[in-house]
Amino acid sequence: MFVMGIDPGLSRCGYCVLEVRRGAAARAVALGVLRTAVGDPVPQRLLELQREVRALLGEFTPQALAVERVLFQANVRTAMSVGQASGIAMAEAAAAGCDVVEYSPNQVKEAVAGHGAAGKEEVQRMVQTLLGLTAPPRPADAADAAAIALCHVAMAPMAMSVQRSLR
Repeated sequence: MFVMGIDPGLSRCGYCVLEVRRGAAARAVALGVLRTAVGDPVPQRLLELQREVRALLGEFTPQALAVERVLFQANVRTAMSVGQASGIAMAEAAAAGCDVVEYSPNQVKEAVAGHGAAGKEEVQRMVQTLLGLTAPPRPADAADAAAIALCHVAMAPMAMSVQRSLR
């Protein structure tokens, strides 16, 4: 099974696809950043991002897409572009038949580092350790996407057991 994590952004959108097998550690099969040119019109940048997300979804056919929930941004312009990128990823994943789940930044940090106050570098080191990488993933957007995917891998079994108990 594949799980895709997205750290949404219009200029830099981090992504990670994890292969998850019962009884084995998750393994990163794709990890990186989708970039759009800052000088291009926003609709063209969104289209480019949409095409690239769609291509990743088509290549790996993940069962779930985990995305970082946009909670608060001091910069309204940044919040808008993050929200737009997030919407593109979620809509494409839903159209591809994926479960789409949002996690708060604190949930992600708690899942990978054990506490919600973890800094970027600590998250990068923990992602490196959990995925058995030779170096921390860079840039931070890629590490964040991996952390989001790892958060889903950790949280999904709990969510499934809660759903079963409510039936």
